[in-house]
Amino acid sequence: MDRLQIMRLFVRAIELGSFSAVARTEGTSQPTVSKSIAGLERELGVRLIERSTTSLAATDEGRRFYQRCRQLLEDYDDAVLDVRGQVQQVVGVLTVSAPLGLGQLRLNALVLKFLAAHPGLEIALLLNDRMVDLVEEGVDVAIRLAGDLPPNAVARPVASSQRVVVASPGYLRRAAPITTPPDLEKHEVVRFAGLASRGILDFASGSQQIKVETSGRYQINNSLALRECLVEGIALGSAPAWLVQDLIDAGDLVRVLPEWTLPSQLLHLVYPSRRYLPLRTRTFLQFMASKIVALPGFA
Repeated sequence: MDRLQIMRLFVRAIELGSFSAVARTEGTSQPTVSKSIAGLERELGVRLIERSTTSLAATDEGRRFYQRCRQLLEDYDDAVLDVRGQVQQVVGVLTVSAPLGLGQLRLNALVLKFLAAHPGLEIALLLNDRMVDLVEEGVDVAIRLAGDLPPNAVARPVASSQRVVVASPGYLRRAAPITTPPDLEKHEVVRFAGLASRGILDFASGSQQIKVETSGRYQINNSLALRECLVEGIALGSAPAWLVQDLIDAGDLVRVLPEWTLPSQLLHLVYPSRRYLPLRTRTFLQFMASKIVALPGFA
């Protein structure tokens, strides 16, 4: 087996986490994959992968070698496309990670439009709320909202979404009046579970700043379920505008204390720090940067 193919098997092993999965996708056998990578480790004199009975994990050396191998393979694939006259086509496989709620509510439709525009492309959209390891998990582009960003990657800010306090018309009709931020302390507030702020809202209006500690009996760790709670009127709550702006526009929710603002939520496009990006990745980044800022609740 040639060295280029062995490198490809190694890269797929890191991305899929299983020799048997690599064998299935590459049309070979699990022993062949295992022997090829073991031979690569002997040749280099370095252990690249830690093996267990259930999974594989890259060593520190393996992660560094993976980055270089993946770049070499992408350069080779680009060279082949160039020779075949396809260098200006968006082709290949693109793996994208995005937050669950944002992906379901807003991004899935955009990705489908991009996919329809490029017939030679395959896309894997992975929706979860954790920070993924781009290299270890084989992710080409991650779309992240606020939170910590990976240190060894490019994080490009493309949009922001203002956080707002909202309630259903029914809730406001039966609840105590709200004229200033401290009035919220008398209200039942539903919030996203696990936030470090623990219900503390930092309001600003001009030079005025007010910190309000809210409370409520219900927390939930899914943004779409939080959206449903707000519409049902079980409580009021704060949410990024991307999650609720369409409901405000439709009259299903009402913005509370509109003269006061809360910190905005930044959206970043995150991708590995590489000098050269495949055309499919560059084109996808340009597309998403132009489309996300035009979504409801983003600016």
